[in-house]
Amino acid sequence: ELVRQGEALKRTERMVDKMEQDLKTSQKHINSIKSVWGGLVNYFKAKPPESKPEQNGTLEYCGSSRLKEAMMSSKEQESKYQESHPNLRRLDNAGLLTLFYLVSSGQRGSYPKNQHLRAYHQKIDNNLDEMSSGLSRLKNLALGLQTEIDEQDDMLDQLTRKVETLDVNIKSTDKKVRQL
Repeated sequence: ELVRQGEALKRTERMVDKMEQDLKTSQKHINSIKSVWGGLVNYFKAKPPESKPEQNGTLEYCGSSRLKEAMMSSKEQESKYQESHPNLRRLDNAGLLTLFYLVSSGQRGSYPKNQHLRAYHQKIDNNLDEMSSGLSRLKNLALGLQTEIDEQDDMLDQLTRKVETLDVNIKSTDKKVRQL
């Protein structure tokens, strides 16, 4: 959603830039109509650089790199998470037997000697590992979102300044037209 909003901001900024360019052209025409000298001045002034046309009407906006990385890693982790989450997979008794087998076959580490306690501790450790990876994923997404929001906030400030300047220029041009 933030990327879509960023695209809309970029598109709006380009439309404001185009309006500003059109307004400058209008002001030149008004100066030409107002007096002969205005027409001569416009004739000898350098022509404004033409804006390059948009490519098939599509605007390129890619969002912050941090958000992209967070979204990509989140999608990778999501599939792993869905495979291992107990509510998102089929439970069968073979999984529990496999867990007991793994614990009894040599992964003793610092777990108690009792098989049932070892299996339970292993299950708790696995759950904590899943929670840790999930929280890490959420943290990365939150940081990516914050970066994108900060960038879009700067874009909004810049757009606000442009629109305010354009508004003043439009009012000035309107006043000139009414005087004609």
